Amino acid sequence: MARYFENTTTFNFSWDQVACGYWKRYPNPQSTHVLSEDTWSRHVRDGCLYTKRLLTKTNRVPKWGERFFNAKSVKIIEESVVDPKEKVLVTYTRNLGYTKVMSVVERVEYRSLGSGQTIAKRSAWIDSQVFGFSRPIRAFGVDRFKKNCTQMVNGFNYVLHSMFPRQSPQHNVTPMGHTLKEMREAAAAATDRAKANVLSSVNRT
Repeated sequence: MARYFENTTTFNFSWDQVACGYWKRYPNPQSTHVLSEDTWSRHVRDGCLYTKRLLTKTNRVPKWGERFFNAKSVKIIEESVVDPKEKVLVTYTRNLGYTKVMSVVERVEYRSLGSGQTIAKRSAWIDSQVFGFSRPIRAFGVDRFKKNCTQMVNGFNYVLHSMFPRQSPQHNVTPMGHTLKEMREAAAAATDRAKANVLSSVNRT
């Protein structure tokens, strides 16, 4: 049976700021494990922005796990829906490959709390189908996921503070008419940065 984990985080930034900052989370001092990000597809339907991205992350495991995991990195598929009218951003992520050893499915919902705050509700399901070892692998997966959550929150806050230094309240809200356009531009810029980083790495080798 899959292990379930849930937590909530409050960001002291408006939903518009969080939704725009989401696409610029990488790089940050807490994201050294994120090697690359690329956009698979993106389109607008019924006023909502739908995006699929492919992320590559390092796959560090303890010594005992090397018998099950031998890859140095893992691919993550990320799907998201941004609804600027209802002020809701929902993301879904799951790992590709090694899913029988350990699969991690995550859902995060960002909603406005008003007063320049945004709440993120995170739900995750960690499972393993390795006979005789599924329970310890699940426990390891939950423990690592909790640590990654802390890194994610710290890194995201770092980016948000860099993008939006503390301002007077009247300047904290982005007009909703511009929000969807800004999110698309931010997502496109994130893709361009990721591609440039990959090309730079290839040229150095």
